[in-house]
Amino acid sequence: MSGADDHIPLTPDWTCGRCGEDWPCPPKRSQLLHEYGVDRAMLTVYLGSCLAAATEDLKGLPGTNLQDRFIGWLPRPRRMH
Repeated sequence: MSGADDHIPLTPDWTCGRCGEDWPCPPKRSQLLHEYGVDRAMLTVYLGSCLAAATEDLKGLPGTNLQDRFIGWLPRPRRMH
């Protein structure tokens, strides 16, 4: 049976427990966007806390790579003219 926790991060490597890709993997990204809906601020806070933990665990990786991985994929808000 498939559940919401199928694509959980395995630490300290921060890989997906289901597909083995870097977490958050594409399926988890879609799931997070769906779960948080319009509350992108809370999604950013959640992913920011994950980023902070991953930065501790993955000290050998450049911070910009981790930032792109955890937060850089989020859709940007549309600007109003």
